[in-house]
Amino acid sequence: MPLMEGVPEPHTGWTFLTNHARVLAAIADDHTARIRDIALHCRLTERAVQKIISDLERDGYLSHRREGRGNTYRIDPTKVLRHPAEAGLGLTVASLLSLLAHDEADRAEAGHPVGGA
Repeated sequence: MPLMEGVPEPHTGWTFLTNHARVLAAIADDHTARIRDIALHCRLTERAVQKIISDLERDGYLSHRREGRGNTYRIDPTKVLRHPAEAGLGLTVASLLSLLAHDEADRAEAGHPVGGA
């Protein structure tokens, strides 16, 4: 049975990046992205993306400003990553996003779709 459009494909097993990192990277790529677009890009439900954005805002990693019918997000690049292993090294959101952005650029240069397709 084919998946309905807009419903993320199920994923089993572990991954290297958390959903929080994926959502943050999607927002870094487009500060005015709609929750629906972030969800599709990250292969999450809109409800999951809303919860992740709420988590990131509550802990100061992200804020938003309402503009018309949408939001513009602002990421605090100076925030130290939460896990003690990264926090102890002083790794910041900016360092994480620079790694993810570099990976996206490499994939685009190699001819692989960056935003999915």
